[in-house]
Amino acid sequence: MKILTVFVLGFAVMALARAADFEEENTENDQTENNDLVKRYMVCKRGWTRIYGRCYRYVPNYLTWHRAKHNCRHMGGHLASVRNIYEYRAIQKLILRLTHVYKEAWLGGSDLRHESVWRWTNGKHFGFTYWCRGEPNNGLGRQHCLQMNYSGQKCWDDLECYAHRPSVCVKSRHWGG
Repeated sequence: MKILTVFVLGFAVMALARAADFEEENTENDQTENNDLVKRYMVCKRGWTRIYGRCYRYVPNYLTWHRAKHNCRHMGGHLASVRNIYEYRAIQKLILRLTHVYKEAWLGGSDLRHESVWRWTNGKHFGFTYWCRGEPNNGLGRQHCLQMNYSGQKCWDDLECYAHRPSVCVKSRHWGG
């Protein structure tokens, strides 16, 4: 009888320990879910538009690529990088909604550091491209900056950085109303 009592008591202790572990795991999962929920409901400040988890801003001022880059940094972001075709189409729709046309605009890509090695202003290599046919062509050896909505195909083109264009800025995280 003693052995049975010890066995049952031992089994009860193990069950209680497992229940405590289960409760701790669920508490952690609840906190993770809450953090994910907060991330999913990220909002962008006035003048910025949320697109696929980042905040974008179309800047209608005609600036050189370098001035546009500094302007985006002044606003706490950088010239926009584009991660996929869905994001590109959403940025195009943002510009269309604000201007009623597909305006050419600066994005944050350049090959200024190394010819034919295109990087975003955030330092990352291109993972997605949408070059127009025959681009980038580095026309006259001076085209080192990326514009979007070029030609009837509304694709990417390399252009002289001193040209004046509107621009698109991006912020990765942006909280508040």
